[in-house]
Amino acid sequence: MGWDDETVKQPEEKTHESWTLSLHSLSDLSHISPIVFLYLIKECYASGTLKATRKFGVLQHQVHQVLNNGPRPGPATFVIHCLYALPIFDIYCEGFSHLIISSLRRFLKANLVDSLQAKDLAAHLFVDMVQGNVYHDERILVKVVEVFDVRLTNLEDIICQLKVTNINFRPVTALTLLEQYIFKLIESQSYMTAVTLLEHFSIRQSGKSFLLAMMEKKEFRAAEKWATFMGKPMLCVLVQEYVDRKMLKYAYVTIKKNNLRQDFADVYHQCKESSMKQLAEKGCWDVAESKAKGDKQLIEYLVYLAMEAGYLEKVDELCDRYTLQGFPKAKELDATLLHRKHYLCLKELGIEDVTWVDQVDSLHTATCYIEESKVVGVDCEWKPNYVKGSKPNKVSIMQIASSRSVFIFDLIKLSGDVPHILDNCLSRILQSPSILKLGYNFQCDMKQLASSYETLGCFNHFEMLLDIWNVFKESSGGLSGLAEEILGAGLNKTRRNSDWEQRPLSQNQLEYAALDAAVLVHIFHHMRDRSQQATVDDNDKIEWKSSIISHLDNAKTTKKNVRNRTKC
Repeated sequence: MGWDDETVKQPEEKTHESWTLSLHSLSDLSHISPIVFLYLIKECYASGTLKATRKFGVLQHQVHQVLNNGPRPGPATFVIHCLYALPIFDIYCEGFSHLIISSLRRFLKANLVDSLQAKDLAAHLFVDMVQGNVYHDERILVKVVEVFDVRLTNLEDIICQLKVTNINFRPVTALTLLEQYIFKLIESQSYMTAVTLLEHFSIRQSGKSFLLAMMEKKEFRAAEKWATFMGKPMLCVLVQEYVDRKMLKYAYVTIKKNNLRQDFADVYHQCKESSMKQLAEKGCWDVAESKAKGDKQLIEYLVYLAMEAGYLEKVDELCDRYTLQGFPKAKELDATLLHRKHYLCLKELGIEDVTWVDQVDSLHTATCYIEESKVVGVDCEWKPNYVKGSKPNKVSIMQIASSRSVFIFDLIKLSGDVPHILDNCLSRILQSPSILKLGYNFQCDMKQLASSYETLGCFNHFEMLLDIWNVFKESSGGLSGLAEEILGAGLNKTRRNSDWEQRPLSQNQLEYAALDAAVLVHIFHHMRDRSQQATVDDNDKIEWKSSIISHLDNAKTTKKNVRNRTKC
């Protein structure tokens, strides 16, 4: 038997930091006492140069390996002996207790070991901890019960032995001992530990008052765990409490998880409507529709949300798809919804033309026109992808606006038909040092463009770029909020997450896309004029020239950038 100093390196670590953790490896644990083992673990921990969480991970792996080396009388029993000894290690006690129990839990998944003897010892340790003879954190107590599957009968056996062997042991039943301890936990508001023990030992004496006490203290996870254990009547009480407290999201999750939809049909619909309203406010109409799952009542509610938002073509679309009767057509609504919030329109911004560019001739015409402009607004749109973890869709369109005209480039079609001509034309615009390009949080768009069209060089770098977002970072509400603050009216964002790959785009989609680019030019003119009029000491002066980037390379995006792109 021998101990060898071993230097363990973290295999995933790819930084240039040099760090090591001094470990001791055992080839035979059969004659090593728990005290010696724990002391060596302590030395490993103390001499390591890693952060605490990394040390824990490496040591957990090491202890798991050690348990395979045959400690006597067995790995599980050996761990119980360690838990008895750990309180003398003071500040290391809690951390090392979690360490060796989690290592044993992992070990037991693949090994059948000394479980019967260890279970008796674990039951003895549990009684000692409950009576205060051995001190451990309550979370360790719960782990001991769960990992060793200690049951009421095991505790009864230990108590019977103690009555015979320990004259100082106060006679008590296992159930009474448990109830007294759980009552103390409840008094100290350790509700999750109390509920876990009640559930594990199948004790059901507590009722509604216990649930309400947890709700009052906002211990919702513990309350749900308790209600689930108690069954449907208590779950119904929990749902009603959530409803009374206006916590509809919690109510909905509980109803769905426990198949209580028939018992709370109205509440379920109310929760679904609340969820759909939040999605509609974010412009996620397709997701809202999918969550309705064809429920006529919910679809009708979605139609009302579209009417409120002024998303009139969505009203017609839903009515046609689900054959809904009694709703006015979009043309009728357009004339009657005079009370809806005022949003900017192209006419107010002085836009005379919106040109769809999907042919070579219109591409050359648009490029020549834009090259004569000193300032343009640039934006792009792509179809949202709601599948978590999946790759975002390709950028569908790019909008470039001057003060009078907006050109909307069909990137999908042009990149397929005339990629070289498209590359040349957009390079002349995006890489021109004489045209100031305006964007809003445009770095996200740049990365998405480069990822969508890797073979085109026009998106690899930009000249003369001003991101309006960098000038007005403190403004809230995104571009719409900034437009309302600067120009007096916001943008209707209901079509933000529509299908940008459909052809032809609807008139409302075209207007939405054009507005996003055109409004940038008008915001720029406003801040430029205000800066020119302001004096040196004027608080209204807006510093924007220092935010212009004369040259920006769009570096090859990493996988991390691709994952985060949809959050921009």
